[in-house]
Amino acid sequence: MKFFKLSILDKYVLRQISEIFIFGILVFTSIIFASDTFTTLIKQISNYGMPVKVAFMLILLNLPAIVVLSIPISVLFATVMTVNRMCLASELTVLRACGVSIGRIARPIFVFATVATLVTFFINETIVPVTTQQSKYLAMWAITQRHVPNGKKNFTLKELQNGIQLKRMFYVENCEDGEFKNVSILDVSTPRTIQIVQAKKGTAVEKGWLFKDASAYTISTKGKSLSTSWFEETTVDFGSEMKKSLLSGDQGSTHNFFELAKMVMNDNLKSINGQPLSEKDRTESIISLWDKTAFPLTSVVLVLLGVPLAITPPRVRYNRGFLFSILIIFFFYLIRAFSISFGQSGVLLPILAAWLPNLIIGFIGLIIYYKKAYTI
Repeated sequence: MKFFKLSILDKYVLRQISEIFIFGILVFTSIIFASDTFTTLIKQISNYGMPVKVAFMLILLNLPAIVVLSIPISVLFATVMTVNRMCLASELTVLRACGVSIGRIARPIFVFATVATLVTFFINETIVPVTTQQSKYLAMWAITQRHVPNGKKNFTLKELQNGIQLKRMFYVENCEDGEFKNVSILDVSTPRTIQIVQAKKGTAVEKGWLFKDASAYTISTKGKSLSTSWFEETTVDFGSEMKKSLLSGDQGSTHNFFELAKMVMNDNLKSINGQPLSEKDRTESIISLWDKTAFPLTSVVLVLLGVPLAITPPRVRYNRGFLFSILIIFFFYLIRAFSISFGQSGVLLPILAAWLPNLIIGFIGLIIYYKKAYTI
């Protein structure tokens, strides 16, 4: 029991680092959300008519994945700011003068980083796969159903291809009781032809929009009429590009480590809709498998580099902790981006692509930490 007893120094350091860590989680989660998830949701709302209520649910479902990304950054930020503040307040100097080593001062910080690693692994294995899968299903459902508020009149919707090129444009005169009245569709997805569909009414079904009493006119881009057709019923699949994007991709975000490992070993990797993955997506899934073990340890690796760099020389009287945090984070994620990119292209083995950032940062951190803690 004596081993688990916290000293006054441990409690003091842990209290300082915990307060800054919570602040860091809030700040970095907001930054990551605003730069990535929020932008994606705005595009889905504007381009695919996704209801605001569904978008809010998607925000909640995506939060665990964002928090996981924020934990290592927040641990580093809290570490550097805490150690740097202790240096500026001469607390570190006094402790070292009393015979307390850097290793002893940093012990509670490494314990905190280890706990953060376990929490990251737990969330990434139990919560993130479930919420991410539900998020994809919910997004596909919302795109397919095409909910449009009752009573809305004279509105248009656009469907883009590859995010930039217009694929279809829809005009609806009126929507009452879940039924669309007088719908016109301009379809330019086929090269050198334009198709215009007009229907008296339509409803949202599982596969898209079902139109009744519809007529279709196909003309060339030069204005020449090619064909004319009439349908009692016809269905147009909406958001096919968006659904294709949601269904494809690696399975690392929708499966935990053991499920993904079993799928890789049995060569049974499939997309969320049960279709076999492409070679590129399969490679990404294998990288994600190894990343599930490498990424949680990022907290410990970053602390190994953050502690010695945060120790300020006595002559420096300003806090450079924040600057160091930003530089380390930028350096780490730059290496991570290059490493994963090389892994996806086949230049690096998947396991090396996932672990290389930790190995590089850990090696540099170990050298600097040893010099600061044991040789200076």
